[in-house]
Amino acid sequence: MRAQPGLKFYLAVLAVCIAVVGAMAACKKKPKTPACDGNDDCKDGLICVNKQCVECSKSAECGDGKACKDGACVAAAECTKDLDCPDGKVCQAGTCRNCANDGECGPGGQCLVGKCKRATACKSDDDCADDEDCVDGFCQRPWAGGGGDASCALATVFFALDDATIAQSERDRLDTNQGCIEKTAGKGVLLIGHTDSSGTDEYNIALSERRAQTVADYLARLGTDPARMQVVPKGESELTGNGEDKDRRVEFQWK
Repeated sequence: MRAQPGLKFYLAVLAVCIAVVGAMAACKKKPKTPACDGNDDCKDGLICVNKQCVECSKSAECGDGKACKDGACVAAAECTKDLDCPDGKVCQAGTCRNCANDGECGPGGQCLVGKCKRATACKSDDDCADDEDCVDGFCQRPWAGGGGDASCALATVFFALDDATIAQSERDRLDTNQGCIEKTAGKGVLLIGHTDSSGTDEYNIALSERRAQTVADYLARLGTDPARMQVVPKGESELTGNGEDKDRRVEFQWK
């Protein structure tokens, strides 16, 4: 009786499939970074931190122009505060950018053709012009263009591409916002998350929610009652028209 030629073929295909599946499983089990007990276990200049071989444990190990983030050396932030930026630019998510509106220029500041004209610092009304008052350390005209129902303004905070972490430059704005929220008793605030137009609608909604929730968590740690804050994810539905770096933001709105 002649053997069926198809049987050997199927057995060979089955053996190949088992080998491929095994290789894929082995790849999935492989850690992102090699495990280690000490620096001697690491290669290519890596160091052992928390049993994993990584590039760095602190920014000083990364060299000029770089910072240590999650064990990897990445490009350092261009700025951490507005004063680090030249030519009237503002520091947003670690990058110096042109301003888009007066609200980005701090208390009493003005955005003129993409450059901030900062308000004069003061200690009392005597340090300001006749038509200005000293408010929160800056000469301002609190009666001009107010139109709002709260005594202080809440600044927008910005994020890096595909990121929901709060840069150092934005922490200063959030610290100021938290003080404003606390002295405006009895009012809640909407934290409205936004993204740029890259990515799917579903992904951007989720990313905008993470950004707004990260801001809410930060303010809560500073002492703001979480019950006063409401997270509103908008995704890419409300682009600014001023560039993608201005789209990646969380806005504040009194409610």
